Amino acid sequence: MRALFFGTPEIAVPALEALCEVAEVVGVVSQPDRPAGRGLALRAPAVKERALQLGLAVVQPTKVRTDEFAAWVRSRDASVALVMAYGRILPPAVLDAPSRGCMNLHASLLPKYRGASPITWAVVHGERETGISLMQMDAGLDTGPVYAMRRITIDSNETSGELAVRLARLAADVVRDELVAAMDGRLCAEAQDAGRATLAPILTREHGRLDWGRSAHELHDHVRGMQPWPGAWTRLRGKLMKVLRTRERSEVGVDAAPGTVVLADGGGLVVACRQGSLELLQVQLEGRKAMAARDFVAGRAVQAGDRLDTASGE
Repeated sequence: MRALFFGTPEIAVPALEALCEVAEVVGVVSQPDRPAGRGLALRAPAVKERALQLGLAVVQPTKVRTDEFAAWVRSRDASVALVMAYGRILPPAVLDAPSRGCMNLHASLLPKYRGASPITWAVVHGERETGISLMQMDAGLDTGPVYAMRRITIDSNETSGELAVRLARLAADVVRDELVAAMDGRLCAEAQDAGRATLAPILTREHGRLDWGRSAHELHDHVRGMQPWPGAWTRLRGKLMKVLRTRERSEVGVDAAPGTVVLADGGGLVVACRQGSLELLQVQLEGRKAMAARDFVAGRAVQAGDRLDTASGE
């Protein structure tokens, strides 16, 4: 089959590689290069870099809702367009251009976590299972019928970044097996139950803010869910402090107000929550490098009795 591939970040690279194994890839569509790093030099998306290494033609339209782009897609004479983490909503003229339309590899068990950040929100909400859904795209937001789902468990200490690596490999397996079966007519797509749908909204920096008025369990999930972006953060003595790794410390009994540092010594850095307490294992204070919390404590940057801010800023 002749196939197009739409994708942008690293998580989509294994799916592109797998598609090259089962189809003639007649074009790759990725978002434009973006400024990155301290020097803000333009950086190519991971999918573009890999596509060029594979000798594939790459286009990076600044707009997808144009007659010119729809005409380009039609000119590829593709059987299907496979989409994974492209980052833009495709208009009907593009969705309908390949003979079998566009299929999406979505990193959740649909209809759960429709939207832009399904991996992050699954971890933040403490899910113990997620996966890859192969679906036929329509004009809605991840609302099309689903051909197949592959499931994977989520470890209780796994970050979103770590989970994304495993989901990327799983997506490649779906391409090799379920995509081929769907194209051959061996799989039938089933409509989603819209009544069970949940949304995974686009992430902003503010989503990373820690609310110490929540339980230690919820905060632990929040910290690992927000890694690597936007990162979980709070404030210590007015300075922004990123919290990179944590663990629950149920054995530390506290009566202190949520957000109060109840332990800051050789035994660790522990903060009171609404229920239980949370040990901070790795932190990064504004303007400084990331470090183990025990080294942070040894440098007397924090002490018992300090109050970390709440979500309301109190």
